[in-house]
Amino acid sequence: MTTRTKQVLDTVTSTMKINPNDYTELTNSPNRVQSLGYALAGWLYMLRHQKNTRIMAAASILISALALWLQIDLSDWAVLILTITMVWMAEFLNAAVEAVINLASPGYHPMAKVGKDVAAAAVLLGVVASVIVGLLLLGPPLLAKLSG
Repeated sequence: MTTRTKQVLDTVTSTMKINPNDYTELTNSPNRVQSLGYALAGWLYMLRHQKNTRIMAAASILISALALWLQIDLSDWAVLILTITMVWMAEFLNAAVEAVINLASPGYHPMAKVGKDVAAAAVLLGVVASVIVGLLLLGPPLLAKLSG
């Protein structure tokens, strides 16, 4: 193995060799049920403390009700579910990034602003894409139903 190949291989495998338990007093959850509990706790936190999540919940319910009324096909449902999920995930990751930045940078720092703004931009990107997908999937059947 050449020196260059070994360097590349070491770079690619370096992160997987790090044991997170060596760097924190908190350990990974001992079982899947507890992990599910943590995930649900995070979702409930978002619903309680992040107003955008409550808006997203209402929008998700309204869009799903509209799709049911329009009787869209299964492949359109799959795209719609993936699109809605993409926006939820972006919002959850945005909140996680903001929480970590707030913890690491309690005072103002320009790079903290960059991190928060970029995370928020990811949500905006997801929302814009979801609106476009929603219009493409639900627009034609809605126009047909309203005009006929």
